[in-house]
Amino acid sequence: MHKNIHKDERPFQCSEHETTFNTKAHLVEHHRIHTEEKAFPCPECGKCFSYKSQIDTHLRTHTGEKPYSCPECGKCFTVKSQLDIHLRTHTECKKCFNQKSYLDVHLRIHTGEKPYSCPECKKCFSDKTHLVKHQRIHTGEKPYLCPECKKCFSQKSSLTRHQRIHTGEKPYSCPECEKCFNRKRNLVNHLRIHIGESISV
Repeated sequence: MHKNIHKDERPFQCSEHETTFNTKAHLVEHHRIHTEEKAFPCPECGKCFSYKSQIDTHLRTHTGEKPYSCPECGKCFTVKSQLDIHLRTHTECKKCFNQKSYLDVHLRIHTGEKPYSCPECKKCFSDKTHLVKHQRIHTGEKPYLCPECKKCFSQKSSLTRHQRIHTGEKPYSCPECEKCFNRKRNLVNHLRIHIGESISV
């Protein structure tokens, strides 16, 4: 049987289709895709798996074992695919930060990690501050008060935009005709006049 690996012989064929294997054990393992047999139960929680490799990986959630280590920073991972994703963070953008906590948050842009989950709707966020802002949708909290008219807002950026009604500030200037706007969105719509695009209302 071992000789088949070196000779590249594949005498064991799946009865469902034409895929062949060099050992009977590989054929048996493959056949579980069709039978949906899960022959490997976890001794800790009872969850069942089709392949031994799957249960080996799963068991690490109970043991805490993280055998895959980053050669750059020493961070460890349970599965190799997690390490592969993490390794990209050392090569992708080279952006610098003066605090490790800022770097940790930034790295989630590259890894796609979103560890903060809303208990109400389960939406996930990469940064705790984004979660806190989002939760105001559910709580109705509006902590930002306009000192002029006492109107309240859930986001600081919304208050800043609103205050321009009182101050008359128009920080967004058209580079073509120097007309000014209090919102960036209004400037973008205006610019379409100069480039000949139709504006959807």
